[in-house]
Amino acid sequence: MARKVITMLTDDLDGSTADRTVEFSLDGTSYAIDLSDQNAGKLRKALDAYIGTARRVGRGGIATGSTNRRAAPPATTRVARSHNQAVREWAAKNGYEVSERGRIPVSVIDAYNNR
Repeated sequence: MARKVITMLTDDLDGSTADRTVEFSLDGTSYAIDLSDQNAGKLRKALDAYIGTARRVGRGGIATGSTNRRAAPPATTRVARSHNQAVREWAAKNGYEVSERGRIPVSVIDAYNNR
């Protein structure tokens, strides 16, 4: 037995026949709306000024191109780590309490820079 399934879209704004489903997201929430070509054009025209000046991000959030693999840290990260280690060592020798991990208080960094 053969079966033929026909899907008909209805424009979510005015109830006319829709030509497409338009997907967009705003504030981290994704939306899909069925629109006629005319209403899809109106939506795009309304967003043009914002899209023209916005940054493009990948699907699923701001982090683009992310994978499960861990890449080697960039050289600036290695420099920052060695600098942070030097600050921690200096702070320990000079009576400041600084944890082995986490953010170094600004007051300690300022004291290190003004030594």
